[in-house]
Amino acid sequence: MPVYQYKGYDKGGAPRSGIVDADSPKEARGQLRALRVHVTDLDILDTLTVSTSRNYLPAFLQKRHREEVTMLTRQLATMLRSGIPLASCVTALVEQAGHPDLEIVLRDVREKVTQGAGFADALAHHPGYFDELYVNMVKAGEAAGNLDVILGRLADFNQKQDRMRAKMTASMAYPVVLITFGIVVVIVLMTFVVPRILKLLKRGSGGDLPLATEILVNSSNFFGQYWWLLLMLAISAYTTFKLAMRNEEFRYQWDLFRMRIPVVGDLFKKISVSRFCVTFSTLLKSGIPALQALTIVKGIVGNTVMARVVEDIHAKIIEGADISGPVKKSGVFPPVVGYMIAVGEQAGTLEEMLERVAEAYDDEIEITAQKVTSMVEPVLIISLALVIGFIVIAILLPILQIGQAAGV
Repeated sequence: MPVYQYKGYDKGGAPRSGIVDADSPKEARGQLRALRVHVTDLDILDTLTVSTSRNYLPAFLQKRHREEVTMLTRQLATMLRSGIPLASCVTALVEQAGHPDLEIVLRDVREKVTQGAGFADALAHHPGYFDELYVNMVKAGEAAGNLDVILGRLADFNQKQDRMRAKMTASMAYPVVLITFGIVVVIVLMTFVVPRILKLLKRGSGGDLPLATEILVNSSNFFGQYWWLLLMLAISAYTTFKLAMRNEEFRYQWDLFRMRIPVVGDLFKKISVSRFCVTFSTLLKSGIPALQALTIVKGIVGNTVMARVVEDIHAKIIEGADISGPVKKSGVFPPVVGYMIAVGEQAGTLEEMLERVAEAYDDEIEITAQKVTSMVEPVLIISLALVIGFIVIAILLPILQIGQAAGV
């Protein structure tokens, strides 16, 4: 059933807008007329376009919808556990969707489910909201008849991932604010304040300026005349980097470089290991076979180096090897992870062992992030102090020069 977006006025003359699903525009207008809404604009919406467009939005906007999808997933698990039919559950979710585009997606899912499609198949039409891991876990839950349990695990998994992202964002907030503030201060000084002060000083001195002041004058003139060039270079560098990241080999080399950076590289490596373990554990607990689970993990691990290791593990398992062997030989996983996986395989508790590894590494990630922040903050403060100190000295030197000339 198509979905329409409308704008109009209610019986009191107040503006109204929203979404309605109907077989035709005529039926949509009839439904709104019954609600005493005078329609001024009615457009059909493409649900697939709305869903996939989430991939192109900034990360903070996508994060808002991840949190809502997690909340709706937990609510859906609770309703299914209470014995409510799936279609009725999705209808309830439609009525409390927090954003219009999410409501459109849920309406489309409900339509497909009522027409006889599987719930996982209906979700798969909207990869911008429900990724491969989500769809495959739902599919496993439908096959095993424990969809409510699987949805509960999905909600827990997504909450853990959101919690980890929040911790990382909080740990990096101060350095980012400090860098931004420092750049803004330097730009304002070099573009507006310094040129006016130096212009007055140059008149008063009447002679040659000190070396530091000359450097400051030239730098200020360059900023004032060629700021647009610097902006274009920055935009070009960012665009070039983004285009290069589409190349798999470049992504691999970039991820490899990041993992080799002192201290910071250790943080990236621990994040990748934790994501691998928690995702693999969640999929295995949901009844998804190990080979299929590894294929899913490869696509969402978020690190090309780790993805190639997962691919190698997948190939070795097909050849008859266990999981721990390729993990130990990868050079990416710490040795303790390989031994813990081996113990889990022998005891038949691989899922629990992977979950313990992920929990341990989550704690280590938090500690490492705090260590990185404590190292970065002094460096940024000292760098900012040196730049501003140089500007102050370059301004004071000609003032002192003028004072000495006046005393003579």
